[in-house]
Amino acid sequence: MPKAMERNLVVGLDIGTSKIVAVVGEVSPDNTLSIVGVGHHAARGMDKGGVNDLHLVMQSIQRAVNEAELMSDCRIGNVYLGISGKHITCQNENGMVPINDSEVTQEDVDNVIHTARSVPLSAERRMLHVLPQEYSVDCQEGIKSPIGMSGVRMEAKVHIVTCANDMARNIVKCVERCDLHADQLIFSALASSYAVLTEDEKELGVCVVDMGAGTMDISVFTGGALRHSAVIAVGGNQVSSDIAKIFRTPLSHAEEIKVQYACALRQMVSMEENIEVPSVGGRPARSMSRHTLAEVVEPRYHELFELIQEELRATGLEDQIAAGIVLTGGTAKMEGVVEFAEEIFQMPVRIGTPLNIKGLTDYVNDPSYSTVVGLLQYGIQHSIQSKPESGSNQGMADLWAKFRSLIKEF
Repeated sequence: MPKAMERNLVVGLDIGTSKIVAVVGEVSPDNTLSIVGVGHHAARGMDKGGVNDLHLVMQSIQRAVNEAELMSDCRIGNVYLGISGKHITCQNENGMVPINDSEVTQEDVDNVIHTARSVPLSAERRMLHVLPQEYSVDCQEGIKSPIGMSGVRMEAKVHIVTCANDMARNIVKCVERCDLHADQLIFSALASSYAVLTEDEKELGVCVVDMGAGTMDISVFTGGALRHSAVIAVGGNQVSSDIAKIFRTPLSHAEEIKVQYACALRQMVSMEENIEVPSVGGRPARSMSRHTLAEVVEPRYHELFELIQEELRATGLEDQIAAGIVLTGGTAKMEGVVEFAEEIFQMPVRIGTPLNIKGLTDYVNDPSYSTVVGLLQYGIQHSIQSKPESGSNQGMADLWAKFRSLIKEF
């Protein structure tokens, strides 16, 4: 079984509250992504994005990875790893530097970003991402790429995402004990945006909500840049828990009922439709109206949407997301979610599934795979961006070396 790097493969690993997914993608010479392997397993030992039981999480990761290796016929060594949880926070910062020469160089851009990211962090925090939003050169603002522009001083606005060091260490430890190496930790909401958003939506203004089982990850884009990100520590498990308690059915059956029969908007369900609800303790199953199930589910979705709305209002960006809201993740798949969300948010809503992929698309063409496919897209873009820089830096170093040797000769 060949190693992943021998075939130019990239691997994403999404460790969620309800399931762990490993996806292998093959990168073609024109940098398009083709899915060649998928492995998933029910997550055990995870809660709201955090590790509860190291051993159980390791077992689940190993099974998902083994399945992906078998399908793709390769040995996985390195992965891009998603991370979520209420410990993740964000902040917007500014940095300013004088321009060394008469025009902006890559070195100036690196310096101004370094200045912006040099904010004091406590020992318990780790920086996950420093994402440039826009640059200013002297009086000119809103510049996306300042290289080559003339000026005296340059300012940069960046979006910084941080996480708790211990939480990151625990999730990386689980991966490393499965003989894998995490190339990079990526915030799940950012990864999802790579998979489900178009450039037009980011430019116009859009909010992505990854509705998972334990958390809802939010990222808000305007003017093509990430302006706000957050994690709300509730998700689809709350809905399953309500169904289990109210219908007095085991949690595993409640999850099945939710997936197969639940609807987020009661007015979309007929009063005549009935479903079988298993009982606890060996009691016989009961027949229940599907409309009654919708009456249980709707208030919980209303609460989830209100929490998202509160977060949006707190950012002050609610009026700037003209492209509306993109819901993704397993909890967004329920019937009636789009209609109910549009009613609550009073703006366009769509369900986001992975875009621009080839290969085994049937396996991943689903909102619950948005994060893991986004990890692959992030990995590809990250490798593209790092290659030219290293190449150009090497080229410059070679030129300087030749120049020095010429001077010495004279």
